[in-house]
Order: sequence, then C-alpha cells, then structure tokens
Amino acid sequence: MTKKPKTKKHGRVKKIIKSCDPSGPEKAEVEVHEADELYKEIRIENVLEDEHGKKSKLKEDAPVDITVEAEENATTPHTDEKAKTLNAAALAK
Repeated sequence: MTKKPKTKKHGRVKKIIKSCDPSGPEKAEVEVHEADELYKEIRIENVLEDEHGKKSKLKEDAPVDITVEAEENATTPHTDEKAKTLNAAALAK
C-alpha cells in the first residue's frame, strides 16, 4: 500500500463554539499558523476519535496539527519556480 502525499500545518484551538440548536454539534475554531491571513480560521465539529474508537473533544487554546492528504491521482508534481529560474539563468551564461 502506497502512502498518500500529505502536508502538515500547525495551529491552535482559538475557541469552542456551542451550537444555538441544543441537538447541534459543538464546533472548534482552529487557527492555522501557516495559512494566508484571510484563511487562518477553520471550524470543525469538536469530536476526535482515537484508533480504538474512544471519542474526546478539543480544549480551548490547545495546540493542534492539521494534516491534508490526497490520493496520488489527485495531485501533480511540485515544481520549484525559484530553482527553475536559477537554472535558466545559469544556462543562459
């Protein structure tokens, strides 16, 4: 089994948001440190589950890691634009 391409970003739980609807899920607002300024916060349902199925919730101000992974066929090779520019300049000399 091949591993999926992925990236990990760091963040912190900014606040816990109770639902207006008593039957609705509680949300955790997470600030992603390496994100663009306008896209730093994401809100997720505040339920985590370990490998044994035990559920828990995030606490306010908790440090978190955010992992994004995708199937190999959903990605393209990364090209380093700076390296391409440097190589082109070196070849032109």
